[in-house]
Amino acid sequence: MSENRVVIDEKKINSEQSCSLREVLDIIGGKWAMPIIYMLSKGKMRFKELERSIEGINTRMLVKELKNMETNGILTREVFATVPPTVEYALTPKGEKLLPSIHSLYEWGQEFISE
Repeated sequence: MSENRVVIDEKKINSEQSCSLREVLDIIGGKWAMPIIYMLSKGKMRFKELERSIEGINTRMLVKELKNMETNGILTREVFATVPPTVEYALTPKGEKLLPSIHSLYEWGQEFISE
C-alpha cells in the first residue's frame, strides 16, 4: 500500500470529518480559487495583474474570492498609499501549504479527465 494513499475504513464519514471537508471546500472549492492560488504561487501580484491573468473571471468574482481567501488566511492583501492606491496579494505560509495538494489534483485531472 502506498504511503500517500488515504483509506477510510468507516462506511460513513463522521460529522467531524464532514464538517472539516466542507470548510476546506468553502475556502478552495470555488471555480476561481485554484486559478488564483496558482497565479499567486509565482509570487506577489497586483489586483489588475491577477484579473488579466485569469481568463474569464470578472472583477466582482475576483474581489469576492480574494476577500474569502484573505479572511481564511490563504493570502495577504497589502495596500500602498499611492494615487491610485496599489494593492498586492501574496500567499501566506498557510496558502503555500495548499500547493502540493493542488498540484496533485492537477496531475489527477491530466491523467483521468479527457479534453
